[in-house]
Amino acid sequence: MQRILIDTDPGVDDALAILFAMLSPELHIEAITTVCGNVSVEQATQNLFTIFGLLDLNEYPVIAQGEAQPLVKPLVTATHVHGDDGLGNTNYLINADDNPVYIPADIDPSSLSGVDLILEMAARYPDDLIIVALGPLTNLAKAIRKDPTKMQRLRRIVMMGGAFEAYGNVTTTAEFNIFVDPHAAHEVFQFGVPIHIVPLDATHQVVLTGERLHAEIENREDTVSCFLWDATQACMEFYRQRVGFWGLHIHDALPIGMLTHPEYFESVDANVQVETTSKLTNGMTVADLRPERRPRNPNAHVCIKVATEAFLDIFFERLQ
Repeated sequence: MQRILIDTDPGVDDALAILFAMLSPELHIEAITTVCGNVSVEQATQNLFTIFGLLDLNEYPVIAQGEAQPLVKPLVTATHVHGDDGLGNTNYLINADDNPVYIPADIDPSSLSGVDLILEMAARYPDDLIIVALGPLTNLAKAIRKDPTKMQRLRRIVMMGGAFEAYGNVTTTAEFNIFVDPHAAHEVFQFGVPIHIVPLDATHQVVLTGERLHAEIENREDTVSCFLWDATQACMEFYRQRVGFWGLHIHDALPIGMLTHPEYFESVDANVQVETTSKLTNGMTVADLRPERRPRNPNAHVCIKVATEAFLDIFFERLQ
């Protein structure tokens, strides 16, 4: 069983990834830290409680709230994609009794900051802990700055972020997680811990259509299935208007699938650099992925291909 810490900014696709991870027997989630990104860090933490409220658990991972601002840039959020609350506005849904449809779990978060919880877990499980980064890398960069010795003992970092041969989803060249805090991403990539990155090049291969989602949860009335439908509607409407199809890319679920079913993913070694100074290409991830140009000094394994249908099948199997 793989021991993981999830660093996240929920986010609809983050929510799907967290549910996927919690329901996967290959993974043991030791802790979850929140970070600013799709929403403020305070809202991200509240969203985490809402996600856990969907599950009937006897115990929960340790939770800590992380950084509220990127290292250098002002915070940019994505509520125009994920809804005002980041979870497709599911936090605002009220039932006939005027009670919330989705009741947050009653959890006491850790007294530690997100950065300190990352360092505590890295020290507790040296050479064993995998960090799964689903948002901007601010918490990880701050942990590296505070105690690089502990962070060097991570087993690896598995992350969603970047765009190489694909267009960005914030600017022409930049993917959201990297764009929000490119300085943090630069520091993490230069640190030397093994990094497995799932960029837009891979996540755009997996399209969850509204038709597929409806077919999977039709006639199901369990809480998770209802949440899947309610939470994704705002994103699907955004995709309908801006991208041209009724559905969404479930970006952050792919790093979880890479851990549970690595045979579904193909990656190449690369030396990844992050642009931090240019106004035109700020947040751009740069690497040469051509087979004949493999680097002598790779700092990351970049996912380039996904077995789409096999991945979606296991995703729905776990969530049901």
